[in-house]
Amino acid sequence: MIAMTLAQDRCFSEEDALKELHSRVWPGDSASLKEIKDRFYNLFFNSRFYDLTRVGRIRMNRKLDLSIPVEKLTLTKDDIVATVRYLVNLRERGEGELDDIDHLGNRRVRLVGELLNNQMYLGFTRIERIVRERFRIQEAHGALMPQDFLNVKPLSAVLREFFGLGQLSQFMDQTNPLAGLAHKRRLSALGPGGVLKDRATFEIRDVHSSHYGRICPIETPEGQTVGLISSLATYAVVNDLGFIETAYRPVVNSSIKKDVVFMDAFQENGQYIAQAEAAKPSSNKLEGDKIFARHEGNFMYVDANRINYIDLSAKQLVSVSTALIPFLEHDDAVRALMGANMQRQAVPLVRAKLPIVATGMEKEIVKSSGAVITAKRAGVIEYVSSEKIIIRAYENEFLNTEDWIAKGIDTYYLKKFQRSSYSTWIHHTPIVKPGDIVEAGDVITDGPAIINAELALGINLLVAFMPWNGYNFEDAIVLSKRLVSDDALTSIHVDEYVVDARDTKLGPEEITRDIPNISDAALESLDDDGIVRIGTRVKPGNILVGKVTLKGDIQFSPEEKLLRAIFGEKSREVRDTSLRVPPGVEGTV
Repeated sequence: MIAMTLAQDRCFSEEDALKELHSRVWPGDSASLKEIKDRFYNLFFNSRFYDLTRVGRIRMNRKLDLSIPVEKLTLTKDDIVATVRYLVNLRERGEGELDDIDHLGNRRVRLVGELLNNQMYLGFTRIERIVRERFRIQEAHGALMPQDFLNVKPLSAVLREFFGLGQLSQFMDQTNPLAGLAHKRRLSALGPGGVLKDRATFEIRDVHSSHYGRICPIETPEGQTVGLISSLATYAVVNDLGFIETAYRPVVNSSIKKDVVFMDAFQENGQYIAQAEAAKPSSNKLEGDKIFARHEGNFMYVDANRINYIDLSAKQLVSVSTALIPFLEHDDAVRALMGANMQRQAVPLVRAKLPIVATGMEKEIVKSSGAVITAKRAGVIEYVSSEKIIIRAYENEFLNTEDWIAKGIDTYYLKKFQRSSYSTWIHHTPIVKPGDIVEAGDVITDGPAIINAELALGINLLVAFMPWNGYNFEDAIVLSKRLVSDDALTSIHVDEYVVDARDTKLGPEEITRDIPNISDAALESLDDDGIVRIGTRVKPGNILVGKVTLKGDIQFSPEEKLLRAIFGEKSREVRDTSLRVPPGVEGTV
């Protein structure tokens, strides 16, 4: 193959080769030999303009069997030679293999820190260019101060663009604790450097065998982004290089070890991995001589002594939302997808109930969600109220109460009726009492849709599948009146309304209680400043903030404005622009 290439090659020197390559990379752009060499050097071998990244160096060393130091973050001649050798051997001798682009060993997660780092680099690059230009301009003027040529506006601009206008920048879903946790563990193939949902092929969206234990095969949207937005599996973590790892327990001669190891998809290649059900319940041994295992993406029965690892849990295949579905193995995949997505839409109820049938994930989700308050240090509860909890902290885990060593006071302030980003309520309720002993990490409050530190997204209802005089035709549902009278499904929503008082061409708008053509009954809930009082029950159309705006058809001289301000007569010159309760909204201020 090389001989055939040389026979067709028209370049007989390094200079000819550089010029030929330059004409192909930069067609129509003439340059001297030195400029050509500098361009190619900067393109791949200059750390200022090219960054292979640490993960790129590790992957290249692993693929091409090189031992170049990880600190070398540019290409080397050895890289190019090894690449050509690998390609020639792949074509001529069939040695090596083509990479599967959908394998998670070849795909990595770009975390928020990396994305933000790229934006910071872009901002500092712009600042550097501005500084160099100003430095050249002002260098002839003598001494310079930093403020003369340093401007940080480009940096703040790229950060505002990243957080305010970025495709991947979103408000955190705070509908309920599960929604927030699932949102933080979401993966997206969209955004800068990703794919377009209109052009994404089936191969990109499909489930791959390397997703096992790393990406949930069930939880994904049902629209155009199906398969492009996914969730991390229950025990999946992202390592420093951006590869997704999952947890296993080593197996030696059919004996299961107690330690837990995390492996990415590349490290998993060549291993025989058994499912969690292969372990005997009463011992750390594999059950049976033949074990159902997976190897290189295939499922097969192998001898028990060939098993290298075993799954940590049966739940590690799916995400935390999917793991909340009881009897998931008997559920249809499409219905499980709908259930996993709909759980995130459940609003916190005033009288929520713990589920009769649970999966064991409820407590873990609550702890990981951040929706409750946990004790930072071990100690004794000294004071509990609806607003704060005080813990006297001690050390040594209460192994011997006589040896307690005081470590100070920890005070935790509870959130009361706060508004979430999705207008649901955030409300903490203490679940401890004075004298209780708590350890570090213990939950000391309940939160929205949480009872006794367990997730409670709804209530337990008796459901009958039966006709009811046609009222439940097709997808219609008949509910008992008791659900309404007992507030079984009642939820609290916190809405925020903002009014602005602007300076117009005719004069400033005014927040006031003195509103023309409004009855005293409509104004009785407003204070002297024209703002509704806290605790007032309001209905659609009620005034929340009184505001008047000057009419545009009347112009007054300063003297007339003074006289009218003294003697009133506002109804002729101002119009009512008060903030009112929107239609369909009713509640308490």
